[in-house]
Amino acid sequence: MTKSQMCAVLALVAAGTVAPMAHAEPAAPVVEPVVLEEIAHDPEAFTQGFEISRGVLYEGTGLAGESQLRTLNPSTGEVTRAVDVPGDYFGEGISVVGNQIWQLTYQDGVAVVWNMASLSPVREVPVDGEGWGLCYDGERLIRSDGSNRLRFHDAADFTETGGVDVTRDGRALNGLNELECVDGQVWANVWPSDNLVRIDPESGAVDLVVNATGLRSRGIPPSAQVLNGIAHVEDSQFLLTGKDWPKTFRVQIPG
Repeated sequence: MTKSQMCAVLALVAAGTVAPMAHAEPAAPVVEPVVLEEIAHDPEAFTQGFEISRGVLYEGTGLAGESQLRTLNPSTGEVTRAVDVPGDYFGEGISVVGNQIWQLTYQDGVAVVWNMASLSPVREVPVDGEGWGLCYDGERLIRSDGSNRLRFHDAADFTETGGVDVTRDGRALNGLNELECVDGQVWANVWPSDNLVRIDPESGAVDLVVNATGLRSRGIPPSAQVLNGIAHVEDSQFLLTGKDWPKTFRVQIPG
């Protein structure tokens, strides 16, 4: 483009006739998790939500009529309590907010709010659209619905307050599933893969991709479904598992 052509384009941009030239989004680096420990996991748990709070590992499982909310020992994987989700709902992502646990349902149009101490349902709140993943960043709940959009919700009544479209390398990234909020960033499993991504919730840009496909070679049968559990332990350490996986992996994620 000549100098005169560039000046003409800039004049059109200033006049609002054409859009400014887009800046390319930098490619997100791809890393692999470093396995620190293998922990037992119920191979019949259709894992949809995974979160550690106050030393307890909480797990939400799915499938209509089989969904549960569970507590586990994060060191051993032992299930210490298991309560059926009401209404034969198809349970999805979970998140702890104060002394309550929010649990999404897939296509039932509600979220179930649980008393954290008793694991008893407190109320049901209407949800517009599908529920996949859920996390709490300290101010708001963040929900995925299988698309490339993260939806922001009020943590008291679940009113939708905004959202952001997620992109990887400048392109829409669909299939956002189980979520984990950590230090102002959102981690998401990407269905139907064994990858997860780290997302800037302000811009929607993916700034790190974790290729966790290598975990399958460590005793995960071919019949097991996708990776779908992220629980932050500390620093760069996480617990990762999947639907019907017989193991949970404590890993360190570089970057």
